[in-house]
Amino acid sequence: MSVFTPVSTEELSPWLGRYAVGRLVGLQGISAGVQNSNFFVTTTLGRYVLTLFEGIPRAELPFYLHLMAHLARHGLPVPAPIADRDNEYLGTLSGRPAALVRRLSGHSEMTPGADHCARVGAMLAGLHLAGLSYGRRQDNPRGAAWRDVAAARVRPFLPADEQALLDAELAFQEGVADDRLPQGVIHADLFRDNVLWDDGLIGGVIDFYFAGHDALLFDVAVTVNDWCTTSGGELDPSRADALLAAYHAERPFGAAERGAWPAMLRGAALRFWLSRAEDFHLPKAGEMVLVKPPAEYRDILRRHIAAPHSLPV
Repeated sequence: MSVFTPVSTEELSPWLGRYAVGRLVGLQGISAGVQNSNFFVTTTLGRYVLTLFEGIPRAELPFYLHLMAHLARHGLPVPAPIADRDNEYLGTLSGRPAALVRRLSGHSEMTPGADHCARVGAMLAGLHLAGLSYGRRQDNPRGAAWRDVAAARVRPFLPADEQALLDAELAFQEGVADDRLPQGVIHADLFRDNVLWDDGLIGGVIDFYFAGHDALLFDVAVTVNDWCTTSGGELDPSRADALLAAYHAERPFGAAERGAWPAMLRGAALRFWLSRAEDFHLPKAGEMVLVKPPAEYRDILRRHIAAPHSLPV
């Protein structure tokens, strides 16, 4: 989350009149994240998060908002969108598509242990299973087509050794038949800062605006790469085993997924190396913008290439 488009209380107060959430009490910009403009909103009736969508086409936004509503109905701790008096989730504010969602309790855990990873694994499996009954379909916005475009955009900024790494990995990923793996709705960005913890339990899973339809195993790989890696980019076996075993207990991995696991870890690392390199080398103008270092995921990719991992369960 970030702030690219500022919002004033003078603009927000009448806009909130379209909702049954009470009167505005407080407004605060959120600096974490990189895609949209986000604000904490406090009213006389509750606490919410306001999002102004900066780059996602308006026609694609109902997929995300109705997905969150679907998962919330299935009991998952996700930020349920708030409908306005016309029963619409999506509005317009400051010239941007905008939505209001319920603010969840808890805080991020940036130094997780095996117990945290086990809960995340079980929750992710539950999300995947609940998503199987979601009726809308939208491809992963950071899938293979985006990957090729992003690689072409950032390649001129990379030193020769990183260009060689990128070219080799793109060629490798072209041969990965991930369409043969179990498919469904994926979160695609389940990093530590997108899970809120409340008294040792998961109080919230946030930021669904990279979600889409793709191989479920890719989502597991994205999650493991963040939750289970050391500062040097290596997988921590205890955390990885805990996450994967808890996921497997809810949605067992198949034989094809076991075979594809090393490639999925590499593909997930490539995806975030590219997106962070784009944000770093081709930044958006913004009032409060967080840009994460791309080298972290470059190194994770190198580790996965040098030492392939197998599913331990």
